Amino acid sequence: MRICCAMPLILAVTLAGVVVPAAASEAAAPGEAAEVLAQAPSNLSVTVYRAPDRGSGSIDLDALNGFALVSETRTLSLRRGLNHVRFEGVADGIEAASAIVTGLRSAVIEKNRDAALLSASALMAAAVGKSVVLLRTLPKTGKTERLAGTILSDAEGGVLFQTSQGIEGLRCSGLPESFSFSPVTDLSARPTLSVLVQSLAPKPETVTLSYLARGFDWAADYSATLSSDGRSLDLGAWVTLANGNGVGFPSAHAQVVAGRVNRASGEVEPIDLGSPISAQCWPRGSTSDSPGWLQIGGASPPGFNELTAITQTRVAAPMAMQDAALFKQQMVQQEQLGDLKLYRMPDRTTVAARQSKQVRLLDRLAVPVTPLCVADLAADENAATAPAQRMLRTVNDTAHHLGLPLPSGRIAVFAIRGGERLLEHESAMRDLAVNEELEIDMGESPDIQVTAVKMGVVDHVEISNAGDTDSQFELRLRLAEGARIIRADHPVGSKNGRPIFRLTIPAHEAVTVRYQEQKW
Repeated sequence: MRICCAMPLILAVTLAGVVVPAAASEAAAPGEAAEVLAQAPSNLSVTVYRAPDRGSGSIDLDALNGFALVSETRTLSLRRGLNHVRFEGVADGIEAASAIVTGLRSAVIEKNRDAALLSASALMAAAVGKSVVLLRTLPKTGKTERLAGTILSDAEGGVLFQTSQGIEGLRCSGLPESFSFSPVTDLSARPTLSVLVQSLAPKPETVTLSYLARGFDWAADYSATLSSDGRSLDLGAWVTLANGNGVGFPSAHAQVVAGRVNRASGEVEPIDLGSPISAQCWPRGSTSDSPGWLQIGGASPPGFNELTAITQTRVAAPMAMQDAALFKQQMVQQEQLGDLKLYRMPDRTTVAARQSKQVRLLDRLAVPVTPLCVADLAADENAATAPAQRMLRTVNDTAHHLGLPLPSGRIAVFAIRGGERLLEHESAMRDLAVNEELEIDMGESPDIQVTAVKMGVVDHVEISNAGDTDSQFELRLRLAEGARIIRADHPVGSKNGRPIFRLTIPAHEAVTVRYQEQKW
């Protein structure tokens, strides 16, 4: 039999009949588990770990490869005997194997991640072979006809059911139809983790549910404004926190962790939002006409609005930037976490579903910097004339108005010209420990040009300065393994195990460095 319809399908569902509440008695029936729904979290903590393979680019809510440790404090009332405890509203990307329930005085027998959410197709699948009530509205009288029946099949999205009037396909009567479901399933409107607990006595308990979940990430974004003489800058930074899950965490203690955490890879079973229900049949009384089509899209959890989610995705970060003044005094606090760095948000914050938000990381004024130009060359090579790289150098210590671990991210440097703040350069910044040297890439220098030429056994590097001011310059050499500089006409130092020439290039002049290396 082919199944059809020509009008929208309406599913009448009583939610109280979908999620079965805990029994009113203190004990469940022998051999059965009492259904217990844990209360909503009274306290939340979300610790976000950065994606290890993400560079300094923007965060994409549709491709978040970080993860989070979520801790929830919940209250539940256990019955004597077996209890099927449901924790509704966990993150979509929960890793069920990582879930731990602490504070529970009873024994946990098993735990399950319930991936199928309440949807039209999920209800149909759960109701196959079970009793339903078919509701038909008679157009002439406007009255609703109620027929007891059984759903026989939901294969390939089609619905076949049987009533006292026979077997037919959904909507083949041509009348408006809907189903009323009995308590046939424990489907939830939100992602759920369930555990089976053996309790010796009825009692209320307050427990903590902790688990790892995918679909999170965070990033640091720095903004620096150079002084008019280019010798100092004001540095500010934001922590951008992103949650790609369909579940939010209101008024949570939020932390982010900098550093690389080794984790075994593994796929997380996706939440099942339901597949479309398609109905097709030959209208009654005719087998010559082509069948009509109806498709009902997959359902989403109640309260989830795709348009709202997309809007939040696009405007959350800009809005946070506009409201920077509100976060001026809410600075992230840094702590040590073994070899990792923990940045704790000072106040509770809502980590909303499908949203990114920003919290102020730091504000530092008048950070002294040294402008210089750098060339990084392989020794013993000919290199065509090319511009040097401009840098701003400082040290991450209290003497330079810093002195805290700085997580990697993007840094945008602005200059004041004619009273306007103009972007001069944007680059990536690596993780930086306290007392480490910080070098901010400022792009190529149009005035400082570098040429390398090998003449016999001696290497010549010429550095020319077309600018109107003297320039501090560093020539950094990459040597082959075992090689060393044995002779040079300028003092040679060492940095990170590599030879380096520190020079001053006068305005409108050129300086040539000659050196000879020895290879083993």
